[in-house]
Amino acid sequence: MIVTTAPRARQVLREVWQPLALLFIWDVIVTIVYFVLPFRAPSLPLTLFGSVLALFLGFRSNSAYQRWWEGRGLWGLMINASRNLARMARNYLPDSEAIDLKRTIVLRQIAYVNALRCQLRRQSADQEVLRFLSKGEADYALARTNIANGIVDGTGRRIEIARSKGWIDSIQQSSMESVLVDIANAQGGMERLKNTPLPMQYRFVPTVFTHIFCVLLPIGLVETLGVATPLGSTLAGLMFLAVLAIGDDLVDPFANTVHDLPLNAMCRTIEIDLLQSIGDPAPEPAKPDKQGVLW
Repeated sequence: MIVTTAPRARQVLREVWQPLALLFIWDVIVTIVYFVLPFRAPSLPLTLFGSVLALFLGFRSNSAYQRWWEGRGLWGLMINASRNLARMARNYLPDSEAIDLKRTIVLRQIAYVNALRCQLRRQSADQEVLRFLSKGEADYALARTNIANGIVDGTGRRIEIARSKGWIDSIQQSSMESVLVDIANAQGGMERLKNTPLPMQYRFVPTVFTHIFCVLLPIGLVETLGVATPLGSTLAGLMFLAVLAIGDDLVDPFANTVHDLPLNAMCRTIEIDLLQSIGDPAPEPAKPDKQGVLW
């Protein structure tokens, strides 16, 4: 996620330069044809076309941003639930006999959020799980299709073991299970966003209409702008192409691009908070890179 406050016009141009270059070439062709073979440009209701297209693109961009913001809200819930689980493990399992179990629950939660991050980004989660759990601890989860869900299931079984040994009572077990339910619900919401793209009409129709409008734009402007048509038409096209690109950038909040949620940073936040809750050394918080991007 880009966290710098300075405008990033270069990033916008990098994403739209190819269609923008084609548009500029087309604008130049239309202008040359107009002056070499004079023609009367048809009266095109470009204002009406542009207004309708702007509304369409605005609605699409809002829908994409809502998905992005919902993803951020779900990860906020995940951070809070992880802190709650670690606090309960620390407070409910103070006995010396339960130290290993308390530490296991905390490390499993750190492994869980990192595995979930990898799943959402379509990356291999094996190493992120083994980084926090031993191979014996991780085998059950790694054998599951949904590795993150396997880790949560294993954590629930360990909470049941704590109750059966008398380290926690049934009320405390219920409290910890309710946190696991919150974690599972947040994961389900993230998977819904990841696996349910915007309908095809939302993605295909605005793209087609935007390109048609950009093709018609110089034809309708050439009589008014003359030799300035390539510049004026290209700048106007840039605005529509940029809004189109914004919708494409935000529609999948869990992809691994500069526009998406900083899952690495949020997982690092959870790791720091949970390790410190059990008195273990923790890494430094994630920071933006030289380009001002927080991953």
